[in-house]
Amino acid sequence: MTILYNLLVLIFSLLLTYVFLFLFLFRVVLIKTGLIYFVKKKWRSIEDWFHVYQFFKVPEFNESMQRNQLYQKVLVYLNSLTSIEDSDFTNLFTGKKPNEIVLRLDPSQIIEDDFLGAKIFWINEERNLVLKIRKADKRRVLRPYLQHIHTVSDELDEKNRELKLYVNVVDNHDDRNGRWRSVPFTHPSSFENLAMESDLKNKVKSDLYSFVKAKQYYHRLGRAWKRSYLLYGPSGTGKSSFIAAMANFLSYDVYDIDLSKVSDDSDLKFLLLQSTTKSLIVIEDLGRYLMEKSTAVTLPGILSFMDGILTSGCGEERVMVFTMNSKDHVDPAILRPGRIDVHLHFPLCNFTSFKTLANSYLGLKDHKLFPQVEEIFRNGASLSPAEISELMIANRNSPSRALKTVINALQTDGDGRGALNIGRRSVEENGEPSGPFYKEGINAVKELKKLYGLLRVKSCRQYPSFDLICRQNEG
Repeated sequence: MTILYNLLVLIFSLLLTYVFLFLFLFRVVLIKTGLIYFVKKKWRSIEDWFHVYQFFKVPEFNESMQRNQLYQKVLVYLNSLTSIEDSDFTNLFTGKKPNEIVLRLDPSQIIEDDFLGAKIFWINEERNLVLKIRKADKRRVLRPYLQHIHTVSDELDEKNRELKLYVNVVDNHDDRNGRWRSVPFTHPSSFENLAMESDLKNKVKSDLYSFVKAKQYYHRLGRAWKRSYLLYGPSGTGKSSFIAAMANFLSYDVYDIDLSKVSDDSDLKFLLLQSTTKSLIVIEDLGRYLMEKSTAVTLPGILSFMDGILTSGCGEERVMVFTMNSKDHVDPAILRPGRIDVHLHFPLCNFTSFKTLANSYLGLKDHKLFPQVEEIFRNGASLSPAEISELMIANRNSPSRALKTVINALQTDGDGRGALNIGRRSVEENGEPSGPFYKEGINAVKELKKLYGLLRVKSCRQYPSFDLICRQNEG
């Protein structure tokens, strides 16, 4: 009996060893040959026969043709999953960093995800992302899973956000890509490198920062969460650089609307509908379009775009920026409080801003030629900051030659151009209840008027128009 028992134990041990060896070799073969993915796929198909699934579609656009924010969040989330590497196929792109390769979803691609022990599948269809989940798991995990996607997506956006510049194209009813085309926004301008007085820069930055943090405040007042700026002054005085600095400071995308490519008032509203939150909506040279009537958009259309019901309903967390060379002949309806909250004047260069430019472009804090330049400015001569900076760039290897070139240009081309702009750069605040543009000690009646945009703030230089006038170094 003992011999028989030992024999059976030996046979069982050998059999068990062979089974384990076979399973090990089989697994190695599956992994080495890729058959394991085929087996997993077939096994998943078999599982599908025993489970009831529910499908949820996330479209790229909603019924109003606005971009679906959830679609973008899901797309960001899925592109971050490691399971994208296990898909049958995917797209490879160059990343932002040197030698970085990133994976991106391909149409018809299926991505598997795990959450709280439940298997979840995403199918990438044209203009739709389809969520596939077992009905038995839906009630338990669907809501927390979507919250998880929001959280992860927001974290990734904050970490990897790439600003974009959008431009509108001519309306084409057969175009499924919408009216906007985008490129990466890489403009290097910032408030730090703008030739602008520090006090004024801090006030503008504080105003923008207050706006970003004021969502509940605006909603409590029943107002759209938006802010409007008017930048006016001659060409080359830094308006476009200022817009870029605003975008970089806020980390907002820029939507640059070309009114010559807008077919009518409704089309202008449609462009606003297709823009996203956290964006700068820019219309440059608005005064020229209105005076020359070189656009199909009417004045009522512009006014409605600035503060109409559509803007109030779809303008959340947007900053609108309008530029023009002069506001002297612009309809006052455009400039009223509520449509334009902050006026920024960009004049020609003065000596103070010249010194800032010389320091930035030539590394000069002082020079023996500075008194001569100052005297020329005092006599009323001036050029735009763009003109002076270009002269400095062209002669940057010889600061003395650069200054002599600027002096010659001021004497020949700048006579009298700055006579009306000497030392002036203004900020005017129209009736928006934000901190940095307001003086202390205003009585209760004025505070009430200020809340409804009926009072322009008194100037630190006591201008009779009650605009807040400040000095700025940059042209």
